Amino acid sequence: MQGHPDGFGVHYRAMSETLYDLHAHTTASDGSLSPAELVQHAKLCATDVLAVTDHDITAGIREAQQVGREVGVCIVPGIEISVTWSAQTIHIVGLHIDPEDPQLLHGLEELQAFRCWRAEEIGRRLEKAGISGAYEGACRYANGKIISRTHFARFLVEQGRARDTRQVFTRYLVNNKPGYVPGRWATLAQALAWIHAAGGIAVLAHPARYRMTATKLRQLMGEFRELGGIALEVVSGSHSSDDMQHFAKVSRQMNLYASRGSDYHGPEQSYADPRRLPFLPASCHPLWESDLWKACAEHAA
Repeated sequence: MQGHPDGFGVHYRAMSETLYDLHAHTTASDGSLSPAELVQHAKLCATDVLAVTDHDITAGIREAQQVGREVGVCIVPGIEISVTWSAQTIHIVGLHIDPEDPQLLHGLEELQAFRCWRAEEIGRRLEKAGISGAYEGACRYANGKIISRTHFARFLVEQGRARDTRQVFTRYLVNNKPGYVPGRWATLAQALAWIHAAGGIAVLAHPARYRMTATKLRQLMGEFRELGGIALEVVSGSHSSDDMQHFAKVSRQMNLYASRGSDYHGPEQSYADPRRLPFLPASCHPLWESDLWKACAEHAA
């Protein structure tokens, strides 16, 4: 039986119900909480199972697992891989991965090298647009190897260029704006191959965020499924209620399991706080009830 969250606060749920959050970020990439702080926040949110899924890096997983054991939160090692598909950037979440897998790490090294160049190029383009010191400012917000657009956004908010990070993206960091740099990421086939080599499960993240027609999105999901992807992120911190109901229906039609993830990056992103995250619609087939999930969980134990 599904529970229901009461606004920003307590989740009313059956005592036997396990609460999953399978998409969250730390300071290893563009989150503002350390792995330890993220796990402690998850505990406060009554999360039982938390996936640490930083962008293109696995550096925060070990610390999260250690703290998870101390506070009683089960940590699923994960990754969020950046992909270029049909000239658009999409994200694939890998769950129950081996964070030390050589094939995965080799692929991630290539993405990290591009991220370093892209950050420098964003800084150069913003400089031309009259915004000095953006690269250095973004570096101050980055606590790990990854320098992301989110770090630039936090700097620009600090400088009074926008009221929040969402506004920064629309003014400066998306297509046809001064700081936009096109992504050159992994192919969909590469991303799923890396996840599978690492023993993981592939999930298509936050599908409502992709600006494509319904036909194009179904083409993406079909290719994703053919390559061995098994789940769609139905409930996401960036999805509206209508989005969740729509993609619950799509997941059934496409024969994909449903996943639930806040995509939480820290307290400045209150709309994605795990305490606000609804449960999966009752019509969904939860990913954690799949045979593959159960096999991965048993192997991890």
